[in-house]
Amino acid sequence: MGAIRDPLEAVLVAVPVVVLACGVAGAVVRRLGQPAVVGEILVGIVLGPSLLGWLWPEASRWLLPQEVLPYLGVLGNLGLLVFMFLVGLELEPGLLRGRGRAVVAVSQASLWMPLGLGALLALAMYGAYAPEGVGRAEFVLFVAVAVSVTAFPVLARILEDQGLHGTPVGTVAMACAAVADVVAWCLLAVVVAMAGSTGEGRTAGSGWGVVGTAVLAGVFLAVMWWGVRPLLARAVERWGGPGSGPGAVVGLCSGLCLAAYTTEVVGVHALFGAFVFGAVLPRAGVVEAAAERMREFAVPVLLPLFFVGSGLRTDLGLLVGGGAWWWALAVLAVAVAGKWGAGAGAALWAGLPGREAVMLGALMNCRGVTELVVLNVGLGLGVIGGELFTMLVLMALVTTGVTGPVVQAFRRAGGGGR
Repeated sequence: MGAIRDPLEAVLVAVPVVVLACGVAGAVVRRLGQPAVVGEILVGIVLGPSLLGWLWPEASRWLLPQEVLPYLGVLGNLGLLVFMFLVGLELEPGLLRGRGRAVVAVSQASLWMPLGLGALLALAMYGAYAPEGVGRAEFVLFVAVAVSVTAFPVLARILEDQGLHGTPVGTVAMACAAVADVVAWCLLAVVVAMAGSTGEGRTAGSGWGVVGTAVLAGVFLAVMWWGVRPLLARAVERWGGPGSGPGAVVGLCSGLCLAAYTTEVVGVHALFGAFVFGAVLPRAGVVEAAAERMREFAVPVLLPLFFVGSGLRTDLGLLVGGGAWWWALAVLAVAVAGKWGAGAGAALWAGLPGREAVMLGALMNCRGVTELVVLNVGLGLGVIGGELFTMLVLMALVTTGVTGPVVQAFRRAGGGGR
């Protein structure tokens, strides 16, 4: 079969196939007690070189020809911007206050322990898996961030499915995940700045590029929090009455695109701007209704295209030979020990009962779509290569997949978390 030449024709074939496949897979895995994102990740891997491209390369080239991939990438990234905006909107700053010793202990342990272990692992992997020209510092920092991520939105869905939303263990988990997400995105912004300053055209003073980007990012955050946030609150109060729904959707889309564009120009990834814009929006009824309209289209239709891009970059064949699978197991072990082990240990130290502590550690070990976002940023920057990308995708899939069953098993065993 020949590849489709007309990009529009190829998009009209690829989009419904991908969206329907992700919808079916998401429904199947939900019946198995898994979040939909697990099925969507698997669809991406199946459509990529790991399975379809290996078993039936002609069908793979017909379904996803090279000339259509940039268009699908743009559509998927638009969905991703909306998704990160929704993550920011769902971030509850109030969760970070008044939760006491457990939040402080678990959030710090489940953040800095995996960062430290990930950095040590990255130092050992640098010679074999760092792409040519990538500095040790940005490679180590990126891998450390990649193993320390917690999937805030997927965690919220798991808590809801398991009936833990609003319980003590659920509230602590959400608060700790909020801290991890904010710090992880800030550190990722540093990696983006470092990678940009060491790319083509760098100068001897390129270190100033990192400092300058960090300063500009800080200015952006300050302007958004102390300048834009009050203006948005006044605008919603004045114009957010009945009948403002369509205008609210237009306003939110425009605002998140402008915020994303600003951080992209500053030198930080566009996703950071969309995330911050969601975080500074007032939680008014008209805003939540407009955001829900955006979610209803972007998440089931556009976001799956992002997973296809991740699947096409995930090639299990790259892990054949050379001890790569041992490194993949090491990545998984470090990720689990750093998040689950440190989180559970800190929860025990803070006085939580044993079952709740283990459940809390398992919840902090969930990575999901947030991990894929981080990994695609790193791959796009050239900070990591295809082999390490595949290892980290497998780690994200495993750690996300075990979260729900582990929590359910502990709840059945002793009713922990209530």
